[in-house]
Amino acid sequence: MPRSSSPKHAAEATAQAGAPRVEGAALANDPPLVEQVVPARSADADVLARAQEGDHHAFAQLYSLHKRRIYSLCLRMVNNVAEAEDLTQEAFLQLHRKISTFRGDSAFSTWLHRLAVNVVLMHLRKKGLSLTSLDEAMEPTHDEGPGRSFGAPDLSLTGSIDRLALERAVADLPAGYRLIFVLHDIEGYEHNEIATMLDCSIGNSKSQLHKARLKLRDALRTSHRKEGLR
Repeated sequence: MPRSSSPKHAAEATAQAGAPRVEGAALANDPPLVEQVVPARSADADVLARAQEGDHHAFAQLYSLHKRRIYSLCLRMVNNVAEAEDLTQEAFLQLHRKISTFRGDSAFSTWLHRLAVNVVLMHLRKKGLSLTSLDEAMEPTHDEGPGRSFGAPDLSLTGSIDRLALERAVADLPAGYRLIFVLHDIEGYEHNEIATMLDCSIGNSKSQLHKARLKLRDALRTSHRKEGLR
């Protein structure tokens, strides 16, 4: 029922509803009527709920909303366009099978993101990806000094950097280094989470992240020097 625009209209409305008629003068001094409004479900939540109930059109909407981000994640992790496309499709096939298990304990995008990461990691394990051993990762070199635990952001990589140059440098990292760099510095996972995902130690994760950052720093310096010579 629309809110009454005047005391007279309010009085007429209450009379029509079967309530005792109150004079307009009295209504003018009464507090305004309060409407009980049930909050509407957000559009995204509605699409998700319908997809969980088996609505194929709703699932297609979810795919359209999230496919680019999931593809980008897969591409960063495997550095292969064809594999990234296949893994994106596999992630959404897994989503189709498991969407009814989503209970809203986290944001849906976070839940889907973790599902996609697991799909990629399973793929890498099947390919036999071996991470650099802990001994090698902690081995000091002449220009790096002794191995340590590294977890703080690398300030030399957080400034204004040419995005394309950085993406090229990330793509050129050895597979193990690239994977941990993507998981930690791009996707935001903690070292303890990465260690669980990859079945390695936290020290290994930290050390390989440090090695990845050193390689990126060198690659970006080289790229900048080349740009300066042009």
